[in-house]
Amino acid sequence: MIGTLLNVAGIGAGCIAGWVRKQPLSQRHEIYLRSLLGALTVFYGMRLVWLSLNGPLFQILKQLLVVVVALGVGKLLGGLLRLQKASNRLGQYARQRLAKAPEPSRRFADGFVVCALLFCAAPLGWLGAIQDGLSEYFYPLAIKAVMDGLAAMGFVRLFGAGVLLSVVPVFVVQAGISFACADWLLPWLLQHRGDLADSINATGGLLVFCVALIIFDIKKIRVADYLPSLALAPLLTWWWR
Repeated sequence: MIGTLLNVAGIGAGCIAGWVRKQPLSQRHEIYLRSLLGALTVFYGMRLVWLSLNGPLFQILKQLLVVVVALGVGKLLGGLLRLQKASNRLGQYARQRLAKAPEPSRRFADGFVVCALLFCAAPLGWLGAIQDGLSEYFYPLAIKAVMDGLAAMGFVRLFGAGVLLSVVPVFVVQAGISFACADWLLPWLLQHRGDLADSINATGGLLVFCVALIIFDIKKIRVADYLPSLALAPLLTWWWR
């Protein structure tokens, strides 16, 4: 769970930087960091896809077809389950709490609730935790650590120490997902077929790449709706034996 520890450390470092640095980052620095994070997200997303593809050319094409079908069907299923709408509602609730000037008596609690919702509901956190558990590929969570740290810099000036406490639910949620994938899901996948985990990783890599499109503001992709594709990919791989 290296990725989760990095994410927790990133939020903590952002809080400390926010306390020490009284002025927010300049627009020039924000654009530079956004571009850097987007480029890293593209690289590590596609790198995960590349590492997950193996075998002769026909086998690779077959794996890619499984991923594409899993993404298409997964999006439909995620839309029926309203996953993105649920994620958006959490984000809207957090933004509404941000828009209101926090009362002194509720400043700590509001900071904890708002940051816990924003940091835990991010689809990249779920994707990164799954990849960290299945293949120890912690880079998506490392990118999220920087993003959450930058957000914590601004939040801590508004809410104070409650922002730092939000690392507890972040750790519990993401570490729980990683442990479940590493201790239960991965042994089961390897017991049945070795390429089942590869299909999940390849699908997850493309979803990480989709996050980069959002960072660059190229396309607003409903990433949460695609999460069921992570379960469909190994099922399709198993079926198409």
